[in-house]
Amino acid sequence: MKTLVLVILLAITNFIAHSQEPKGVDITVQVNNLKNNNGFVLLGLHNQETFMNTETPALKRIQGKIIDGKIEVTFKNVSEGDYAIMVIHDENTNNRMDFTLNGMPKEAYGMSNNNMSFGPPMFEDAKFKVEKENLSLDIRL
Repeated sequence: MKTLVLVILLAITNFIAHSQEPKGVDITVQVNNLKNNNGFVLLGLHNQETFMNTETPALKRIQGKIIDGKIEVTFKNVSEGDYAIMVIHDENTNNRMDFTLNGMPKEAYGMSNNNMSFGPPMFEDAKFKVEKENLSLDIRL
């Protein structure tokens, strides 16, 4: 009987220990060059299917509070794979990017890898690989 109780206790302990293991990595993002503290910063974690796709939302979204022209936020438990992060300084707090009449962005934006070429952003330029280690990214707007 003692053996059975011991086996059950070991099984429960093993189950609890494994259920508390993290399922992914954390990605900490810093933006340090905001021109003012107006509004907030919207960050979206995307894969190739959701990147620049108005029909499909970001895999994860975070709204960051600006303090002294900076923010730091963390995407938690991100699975392995290729991702890109898009950042918008939403100064007027309408939860979207605003554009001029000729289609140019009114609000500052950026993306992972800080590759800001002319034309629409491309996933290949912004992608980074998530493996087993936590990541820290600095994104410029």
